[in-house]
Amino acid sequence: MSFDVLTMGRVGVDVYPLQTGVGLADVTSFGKYLGGSPTNVAVAAARYGRSTAVITKTGRDPFGDFVRSALEGYGVDSRFVGTSGIAPTPVTFCEIFPPDDFPLYFYRRPKAPDLDIRSDELDLDAVRAARILWVTGTGLSEEPSRSATLAALEHRAKAGTTVFDLDWRPMFWTDPGEARASYVKALRHTTVAVGNLDECEVATGEREPYAAAEALLAAGVELAVVKQGPKGVLAMDRRGSAIEIAPIPVDVVNGLGAGDAFGGALCHGLLSRWDTHRTVSFANAAGAIVASRLACSDAMPTETEVEDMFREVNSVA
Repeated sequence: MSFDVLTMGRVGVDVYPLQTGVGLADVTSFGKYLGGSPTNVAVAAARYGRSTAVITKTGRDPFGDFVRSALEGYGVDSRFVGTSGIAPTPVTFCEIFPPDDFPLYFYRRPKAPDLDIRSDELDLDAVRAARILWVTGTGLSEEPSRSATLAALEHRAKAGTTVFDLDWRPMFWTDPGEARASYVKALRHTTVAVGNLDECEVATGEREPYAAAEALLAAGVELAVVKQGPKGVLAMDRRGSAIEIAPIPVDVVNGLGAGDAFGGALCHGLLSRWDTHRTVSFANAAGAIVASRLACSDAMPTETEVEDMFREVNSVA
């Protein structure tokens, strides 16, 4: 089977407080949700009717069972979800202090099962056949996942669209100084790179948005998407054509899932062969919708909801 979107990397269980503006020490109730950035991207793309799957691993525990059943419930194929005995399925807690403070607490030590993905376990035919392959910087943070991620990219050889989510999480790296070299290797096999200013700086050494986009293009990508937070999103292609999309104002409830919603919507736009302006605008609106909701995976919008957001914004403008 050829999937529209095949993502690879982090998975786990998000345990989010049901009270906002309260530290974890004082929270009394929580919600349990499917989590992990590339996993959420697959869920988001499935919301638009895309066939999706995730290459990852869980632990041998009830949370691993939850991951598989949740994926299937969202319409995401779980055939490439393996099991590792190195550690339990990771959980992630957060604190919610709207509008812009959402501390995360990752329980992934000494090593998460999704970093135990091995090159010889990959279905390289599926990797090559997918219309979009989505990989992340976290997948490069430790072996054997680093070698597996690079092997998938090399085998794919830019067939179709290959998206590299720069996804910089320094706490996942034993030696953060190793990141640049791994990012450079991944970018050679990438057609689309997506990252915020911190992530772009790690990957290229450039922090100024236009310079960062140009550096990503020079590294081999065809489309560079630079997220600028409250300044919106910059997208630049190899022809030097650049667009900037302004942020959509919303009442932020939890900003943690916005980037994953952006990613799934970006995949939908690329698969639909929309122009860059429409694709990034659609992704920007999807991210805004999820920022206005509590959960990540559960909050991913449908195409109708995103189009409704467009109409609302345009009517106000």
